[in-house]
Amino acid sequence: MTAVAEETQPEETAEARAIRLKKERKSRRLAAVAYAAATGIYRSLRLKIVNEVPELPANAGCIFVTWHGRSLIPANYFRNRGYWALVSLSRDGEMQANIFRRYGFQIARGSTGRGGVKGALQMARKVKEGGCLAFTPDGPRGPTHKVQLGVILMAEKSGAPIVPLGVSARSRWLFGKSWDSYMVPKPFSKAYWVYGKPIFVPANQDDAGRQRYAGLVEFEINRVEKEAEALAGYLDYPAEWRTEEAPVTGADNS
Repeated sequence: MTAVAEETQPEETAEARAIRLKKERKSRRLAAVAYAAATGIYRSLRLKIVNEVPELPANAGCIFVTWHGRSLIPANYFRNRGYWALVSLSRDGEMQANIFRRYGFQIARGSTGRGGVKGALQMARKVKEGGCLAFTPDGPRGPTHKVQLGVILMAEKSGAPIVPLGVSARSRWLFGKSWDSYMVPKPFSKAYWVYGKPIFVPANQDDAGRQRYAGLVEFEINRVEKEAEALAGYLDYPAEWRTEEAPVTGADNS
């Protein structure tokens, strides 16, 4: 194996260090505010778990997935379980990492989108060792309701199931100007949580196979989200977010 020389990093100046530390302090402050607000809202909710957690292999990892715009409730529900969160290396990612640490998640920094194979493989190893990952497959920048292939690669390499989640709230704010129309339940609202069918991705998929499984995961998240929306009283689920199951030739997802 050919040795690769490490890239020499320029020494940080005192001015640059001061700027970086200032940004980090600001990020921690904003994270504290966001965490406190989200936690307070969640604790006031009347959350109904509509169905039981699907039966999963014993002592095995799993990958829970929901859309980025619906992550507030799962982040709170899965708190302090030692689950993993994969957070991007961007400036926004630093604040997200600070928030998820407060929720008791283990943090890995990286990406599964735009060719971020390294981040996907890093998480696949953690999941294969028995860890659970809470993940938004359309994040961190979208497009919304579109599965990026990183989560498929993680499932393929780890052998762990992808478990879709659908969540909604009867009374909520939707931030329509954000790319994901982020949902924030209003305090004391009734909220709904629906588990989807576990999806296993066989090993050694080619690009076309991964795309087919991405379609299956996308449809299944949409299906359970649409069900949660209906329970919350919203019957106008967007038609472009398809909810029929995508056929996957040769797959056994029973």
